[in-house]
Amino acid sequence: MDFGVSDELMGAFLPIVVYWVYSGLYALMGSLDDYRLHSRKEEDEKNLVSKSTVLKGVLLQQALQAIVAIILFKVTGNETADNEKTTVNSSSFSPLIILRQFVVAMVVLDTWQYFMHRYMHHNKFLYRHIHSQHHRLIVPYAFGALYNHPLEGLILDTIGGALSFLISGMSPNTSIYFFSFATLKTVDDHCGLWIPGNLFHIFFRNNSAYHDIHHQLYGTKYNFSQPFFVTWDRILGTYMPYSLERMAGGGLQARPAKDYKDN
Repeated sequence: MDFGVSDELMGAFLPIVVYWVYSGLYALMGSLDDYRLHSRKEEDEKNLVSKSTVLKGVLLQQALQAIVAIILFKVTGNETADNEKTTVNSSSFSPLIILRQFVVAMVVLDTWQYFMHRYMHHNKFLYRHIHSQHHRLIVPYAFGALYNHPLEGLILDTIGGALSFLISGMSPNTSIYFFSFATLKTVDDHCGLWIPGNLFHIFFRNNSAYHDIHHQLYGTKYNFSQPFFVTWDRILGTYMPYSLERMAGGGLQARPAKDYKDN
């Protein structure tokens, strides 16, 4: 990807641009009441934080992530550049290498975020003072996806992203695509909408309805997995099955399976 800007700067800032463009599209679609998982009235009444506060919190986290990304790219820059040149010049270069790096990065990011996310729920101090900030959005919406305590943003997103970058062995150029994709997925999970034909809903069981369950009071002990798969929830017994039901007043609602309602 060549726009006259270094891969390092693109890798640090393009995901931020993607975040606001994609969440902006969802903001425009927020008036599509038939596809909302919660009504606009619920969004206004249940959420415990104003949208202006969410906006400031997200911008702060993105600034911190960009700084860490630039530092990480600088520290690993020479090595990754040499590796990329070697790979490109070898006969073994193929899209399969990029695909493998994507899959490894997705698994690493999912694993890190599952266990850190779950621990922040089970540790009362961490939940009360850090993770509860994100759960002030009981009714999630797209641009609130990265509304977290700065320390949580550092631990879950920034460190998780750094680990996925380093362990997968991807170059800064490849990371542009991976982190832009991960950003799209994270925003989509918090969009609060169920749009027909959404490819994320078709290819991933971890989606906006799945994560909406987690944001409700009855679901805070379930559906910790993010942002791609539901594997760890299924393996460790924290998966809450649900069904989508059409509401009488319009819109949809993700309801937990009967066996889980009283848990």
